[in-house]
Amino acid sequence: MGKRKRESAEKIKEAKKTVSFAKLKNVPTSPRKMRLVADMVRGKEVFQALGILKFSNKEAAARVEKLLRSAIANWEQKNERKAENGELFINTIFVDCAPMLKRLRTAPQGRGYRIRKRSNHVTLFVGTKETTNA
Repeated sequence: MGKRKRESAEKIKEAKKTVSFAKLKNVPTSPRKMRLVADMVRGKEVFQALGILKFSNKEAAARVEKLLRSAIANWEQKNERKAENGELFINTIFVDCAPMLKRLRTAPQGRGYRIRKRSNHVTLFVGTKETTNA
C-alpha cells in the first residue's frame, strides 16, 4: 500500500471513530420491502422510531428495530453516557442490494423458470442534530 493511500485510509478510520452506526448484512428480504420500512423512520428521533418499528406489521421492521438498538448502544459506548429522550436522531439510513440466490423452478414442456431470491444490506447512522454523518 502506498503512502498516500495509507494516509487516506487512516483519515477514513479516524472519521469512523467519531460516527456511530450499525450495519445489517445479507438480510433475506427484498431491498424494496426493506426500503419501505427505512423510509418510515428516516430522520426521526430514535425513541419515536423504535415505537414506529415496534408496532409496524411489516416483517422487516423487527430487523430494523434490532439494528437501531445496536446503533444506539454503539453511540452510548462511544460517548460514555446514556441516550436521553429527544437527543438522538437517525441521521442516515440506506438499503443496498446484496448478492442474489438464483434458483430454477420447473416449468411445463421441459423448461425452467428463473427465481431470484433477493437479499439486502442496511446501514444506519445515528447522532445528535448538530452532527452530520455521511
